[in-house]
Amino acid sequence: MAENITRLQYKDKEIILVGTAHISEASVTLVKETIEAERPDSVCIELDEGRYKSIKDPKAWERTDVSKIVREKKVMRMLAQLMLSAYQKKMAKKLGTKVGGEMIQGIESAEEVGATLILADRSIQITFARLWRLLRFKEKFKILFGLVLGDEEDGELTEDDMESLLQQDMLEAMMGEVKNEFPVIGEVLIDERDQYLASKIKEAPGPKVLAVLGAGHVAGVTEELYKDQDIEKITAVPVKKSKLKFLIWIIPAIFVAAFAYGFISGGMDLGGQILISFWLWNGGLSALGALLVLGHPLSILTAFIAAPLTTLNPILAAGWFAGLTEAWVRKPRVEDMQNIAVDIFRFKGWYQNRFLKVLAVVIMANLGSVAGTFVSGADILRILFG
Repeated sequence: MAENITRLQYKDKEIILVGTAHISEASVTLVKETIEAERPDSVCIELDEGRYKSIKDPKAWERTDVSKIVREKKVMRMLAQLMLSAYQKKMAKKLGTKVGGEMIQGIESAEEVGATLILADRSIQITFARLWRLLRFKEKFKILFGLVLGDEEDGELTEDDMESLLQQDMLEAMMGEVKNEFPVIGEVLIDERDQYLASKIKEAPGPKVLAVLGAGHVAGVTEELYKDQDIEKITAVPVKKSKLKFLIWIIPAIFVAAFAYGFISGGMDLGGQILISFWLWNGGLSALGALLVLGHPLSILTAFIAAPLTTLNPILAAGWFAGLTEAWVRKPRVEDMQNIAVDIFRFKGWYQNRFLKVLAVVIMANLGSVAGTFVSGADILRILFG
């Protein structure tokens, strides 16, 4: 597999890029043999501190606090990360390999030859935070539901398929397709990480540096090695600027004005009708969202109570309260965490897996509350103006 090894000279350093496929057993062998033969001073691997720790402590994932994810408003970002990770694990399972086996081998081989280990990738948290902030709603919807509704029985992968995927021209074509359909994904997951990886590789100590990279990054890193990178720019999470941000306060103001008008002009009778309509539609549809994913009765009740109140305070969301209640009543079990990669692609999995159930309750209760806001608004107009 010599064609997957790229040798470069950067100033006084010899840099060796080893292109791999993250679910290929052949890549593991390639990494092992190349490090043993080259005996580099530094070995850079395409991992960040978080993923490195998860490799060293694979059971750490089982201790994930889903309540913390809900409180920190990271449900959708976590869902995207879970789906991409689960899809990779599914492909690896078909080949009988481990995801990132070549990175594990890189860590072990670096220790064996006494090389300095460099974690060369950008934090996955920063990567997904930037991706989520920069993606448009339509793109998020398309990606998430494309993964959920993807064909469970897609064709079996063979090692020959993986060797084909390692061919540089084929990978570049695949990357080109991703960038064409989702430019933001291409920029954040590929281009920016090429820059970050190149910067770390150049800074690695010693005259001989070997880097273990996904083959799709080799071309980009090769180009970036001879450029200057603005690391501060690509590690900052952009502040989301919405042109419609002012609407989140206009909508509560409209409802408050409707309540006031109803009570002043029609007394308790008209004002009470408006208040009941607002509460029943808003709370009812949010509760219905939680019910559709079989949330716990307490979670459903929480959604019903919280939705009208959170509509009047747009900083809060009904789904957060319903999700926290679900996580408190039905604490995710170790087996739920272990089965996420399988359950996330099964319709029944979302009902059986307690971790995924919490995420589903958050999302559906929020969607129901949004629907309830518009439906109750229309009903209030009917009450006021017939």
